Amino acid sequence: MASSLSDAEAAAPALAAGRAKPVSIVALSLVPKLVLRAPRTGLVLTALAILALLGPVIAEESLLKFGWGLVLARHGIDATEGTLGLSMVLGVIASRGLVRFPRRRRETEDETADDLARAIALLPQQENASAGLVRLGDKRILFSDCGQGFIMYARQGRSLVALFDPVGPRHLWAPLVEKFVAEARRSRSRPVFYQVSAEFLPVAVDMRLQALKLGEQAVVDLTRFSLAGGDWVKLRRSINRAERDGLCFELVSADAVPPMLDQLQAVSDAWLLAHQAAEKGFSLGTFERASVASGPVAVIRLEGRIVAFASLMTASSDGDAFIDLMRHVPGVHRGMMDLLFVKIMETLKAEGFRTLNLGMAPLAGLSDHSRAPAWNHVARQIFDHGERFYNFRGVRAFKEKFDPDWQPRYLAVAGQGLPVLSLIDVTLLIGGGLKGLMRK
Repeated sequence: MASSLSDAEAAAPALAAGRAKPVSIVALSLVPKLVLRAPRTGLVLTALAILALLGPVIAEESLLKFGWGLVLARHGIDATEGTLGLSMVLGVIASRGLVRFPRRRRETEDETADDLARAIALLPQQENASAGLVRLGDKRILFSDCGQGFIMYARQGRSLVALFDPVGPRHLWAPLVEKFVAEARRSRSRPVFYQVSAEFLPVAVDMRLQALKLGEQAVVDLTRFSLAGGDWVKLRRSINRAERDGLCFELVSADAVPPMLDQLQAVSDAWLLAHQAAEKGFSLGTFERASVASGPVAVIRLEGRIVAFASLMTASSDGDAFIDLMRHVPGVHRGMMDLLFVKIMETLKAEGFRTLNLGMAPLAGLSDHSRAPAWNHVARQIFDHGERFYNFRGVRAFKEKFDPDWQPRYLAVAGQGLPVLSLIDVTLLIGGGLKGLMRK
């Protein structure tokens, strides 16, 4: 994001609640250009893509990667870039239903509702309020044997994708991950862990998962947040101007949210229409009425009318809060989102909260020295040259002005084959399939 959230959204219109879409959307957009610029390379990629459809059936992914690398080397193509392009092609083909995957048992509505109720009951005992994304109801839940921890996940293609670190005490993480990996193998799927923290990496190593850095998550320390001092003069001017122009902030308690759901829905619909965007899901906030009404909602009013809102998740044992969904009516006021975020922070601080999670800045903080992983170099190129497709630098800049602590986030996946396939599956999962991605 940039000097204001409104500025950032002009460059990245599909952004929701300050969180970003997976980077593979950008990479997918680059593939056709690479093919058009190199006809011979495009012909080779097309032929190999068809052959590679049978790869997972007749060979291990490591063998496929080895053979693919030899072919690329023969044609003078960098193996990392070529593998990325092939992965994008295969991901799109798989999403169109041309590859069959094992059938899975359908859970009954009663089973799903019971699991969700059990998971929600555990939320107040968790450190991170982001675990509340389980409330969306679009994920399955795998509980620990003792029932005091769980992994929320969903299936896309050949991937079984877990969201965030396991929920529950740290001593339950290893057995939960082992149980999840076993479930993935039983269903002939690839276990994937999306947006896990650095604390998860020892478990990943023990389970022989490879980790790729996705970016950095911005967490504001509310105990020391203050607009006093010269460093905050621009932000103070922005919110002062917004208040002088009639914008008013209010934090609405959960029990008072249901009567205003129609107004919030209207704001959400206006935002989606203006950006020609479809609702996302999984790791992104979605306007689902029961979920929105489950916690407090911060609103901005102009002449009594709601023009912006952010739903908050606040159930945690460590004073953490998380912005679940943010929507606003476009073009109302340049300082509107500055006012919304600052007032959220000041209000939560006054109520005793310790931290506010602003979500991840994709591809931020990836090292690119000579010994860095190949993924880092590819991702860094996208970060440096992909501004036409997504405002990477602006997203980081907006969150940076609130002086957050930057915490690395990773993708952890089994195997040493084509990990970008897993990232494609995550992208399709969040975007609601290829059709959803085409609508941003």
